[in-house]
Amino acid sequence: MLKEPAINGLKTTYDFNESWEELLDNNNFVKIFLSDVLEAYIIKQRWFGGKSSTIKYIELAEYFKIQQFGEIYYGLLLEVNFVEAFYQHYFLPIAFVTDDTFSQEDRILSISIKNKKGYIIDAVNLESFRKLVFERITTALPKDTTKVQYHKSHFFTDIVYKSSRFMGLEQSNTSLVYNDEKYVLKFFRRIFADKNPDYEMSRFLSEKKEFKNTPSYLGSINLVDADNDYITIALMQEMVPNQGDAWEYMLKEFHTVFSNIELKSINVNMLPETELFQRLAIEAVPPQIIEWVGLDLFKKIQTLAKRTAEMHIALGSEFEETAFTPSRFNGDYTVWLKNRMIYQFQNRLNAVENNLHKLDGLALKLAHEILKNKNSIRKRFTTFDWTKLKGERIRVHGDYHLGQILVKDNDFYILDFEGEPESTIRDRKVKQPPLKDVASLLRSFHYAIYATIFNNKERFSNFTQDYLFKAGEIIYGYISGVFLGTYVTKTQHANLNTGYNQERIFILKYCLLEKAVYELGYELNSRPQWAIIPLKGISNIINH
Repeated sequence: MLKEPAINGLKTTYDFNESWEELLDNNNFVKIFLSDVLEAYIIKQRWFGGKSSTIKYIELAEYFKIQQFGEIYYGLLLEVNFVEAFYQHYFLPIAFVTDDTFSQEDRILSISIKNKKGYIIDAVNLESFRKLVFERITTALPKDTTKVQYHKSHFFTDIVYKSSRFMGLEQSNTSLVYNDEKYVLKFFRRIFADKNPDYEMSRFLSEKKEFKNTPSYLGSINLVDADNDYITIALMQEMVPNQGDAWEYMLKEFHTVFSNIELKSINVNMLPETELFQRLAIEAVPPQIIEWVGLDLFKKIQTLAKRTAEMHIALGSEFEETAFTPSRFNGDYTVWLKNRMIYQFQNRLNAVENNLHKLDGLALKLAHEILKNKNSIRKRFTTFDWTKLKGERIRVHGDYHLGQILVKDNDFYILDFEGEPESTIRDRKVKQPPLKDVASLLRSFHYAIYATIFNNKERFSNFTQDYLFKAGEIIYGYISGVFLGTYVTKTQHANLNTGYNQERIFILKYCLLEKAVYELGYELNSRPQWAIIPLKGISNIINH
């Protein structure tokens, strides 16, 4: 072994006589690679989801070659074991580079291979690697039976590699943009012993149902592991030119709405309110509200409701592929749901009790309201009589919020079907009432309204926060009503069975309460001043 001064934290250069093609068969290399050096590298990566836990050790669960015409890279499946007695799996592609000026900030290990000094790096930093995986997908055979399976959609023909770059900073995955913003390849970093829901849903909606308002599925990379399970490594899709996501779009819209209170001398206390969860046509929205909020915003809400309905209609219209055929409510689903919700609610109750000292004003009042009514809230979760429900369950988006929707030319495109980050891969694939996605999106509107208030305190300083909160709840009521009016009409015309009217209201309230409770834990732990948003959401349901 060669000892050298530290370069970018890599204190030792290890010497190996094996070739790069044989290196992963060397147990000594694997042992060195999996040492503290890899841990130090991983915990700095944005895609690593275990930052709040302590790594105990890292194992190499499996490795495979990503190669073409003698050019070889390795894909590693790393099992990260934590002191807290759980583990997670991550995908890391690696390459060996000898250029001392290259990728100085992203080196994992300094080594010498057959007297060639260099560094092990994350392969996505290399254009040659990005080009190789692109070409392996574009030249994939219709039926790939090898260990690393490349797939190409019939939409993806006669494509030649031109260029590639990183899309930008992401939390859980790494996305690469190809050929001047035409295609995007998403590498999944946190992986599961099953096909990724994003891959399954994107391919199904795009290839089988030709749903136009999602990026077209173009290809993928799946690994067949030692247990014969399919593991999704990467997903290739068309890049949708856009003006940003719906979250940023709605923040701008709501900023205008709140600014109008002063500009148009709106007396919020005199505005008519609507009953929550009441379906509304735009024609039924009072003129004072249209004057304040603007007709255009309500038309955009209608468009988004139509696209949401069309997504669910496509997902609910399959009768061959069992992973997507609609299901009825039954006892097994009810047991799964109740167990999940009781556990989550108890977890959030503990968080509320432990964080009361961080709250004040209305937030503190609402937190005490939840603690006082905890038994009745718990009963709402356990009172789920599936025998009275006539609607169907389908595969749903699972993590449907404004940040998962792109805005393009007054239309909306839905993406990122991975599902709820805290859920297991199995739970993400459970068929749910489509109103679960609707509830998630309504909660996202609620967030965008309150975020506008919190982010513009100086701009709206002429009004008390309570006054702005009241205005926000009025906006939320009408937006929810118009969205539901359009969504229900569209799904009914397509015979998507969401149940009778009272059933829809019951399920919507249930899912809204579930989502607000889910959000509460994050806010209490990360930004207590925002806990008012899920607390108000819970209060809206239990007092309705």
